[in-house]
Amino acid sequence: MTTPPHIDFQTETAAHAPQINALLDTAFGPGRFAKTAERLREGNASIADLCVAAYVDGVMRASVRYWPITIGDTDALLLGPLAVDPTCRGQGIGIALMQHTLAKAKALGHAYVLLVGDEPYYARVGFAKAAQGSIHLPGPVDADRILLLSLQGKDFARLKGDVSVPRDTTRAANPQAAG
Repeated sequence: MTTPPHIDFQTETAAHAPQINALLDTAFGPGRFAKTAERLREGNASIADLCVAAYVDGVMRASVRYWPITIGDTDALLLGPLAVDPTCRGQGIGIALMQHTLAKAKALGHAYVLLVGDEPYYARVGFAKAAQGSIHLPGPVDADRILLLSLQGKDFARLKGDVSVPRDTTRAANPQAAG
């Protein structure tokens, strides 16, 4: 990996949607809609403050979105999709984007982040495998790809149960509002 270029992080707006959709199509193709994590995004509202696009030299090169979920009865975030322009992979843009947004999530009081992905890549920002059989997503998924991160220093080994969209997305979107 090379040193990442200067990156301009922009909180996603409606104006970003066409570029982000094109980036997602390029990075993942139409098969992205069949993935298990997509079941947790359907009918769910992303957390606007955490959805960010990364620009290098004025060109969008990456984006990430976060969604409120529950793991059992515990509020958490779903990270994804994280998309990096294939021509820019290996430059550290995706890692820098995650570091930026995970710091924002921590400052907002979120405690846990879940994603489905490759451990060697996501371990670079602190993600680790969930305990085998402890977390159940709404569809088939390789258990070795279920990764967790604790943002507030809490032990995530206690997290168990089904992953679902929370009923109260206002509280999940801003945990500090829950009191």
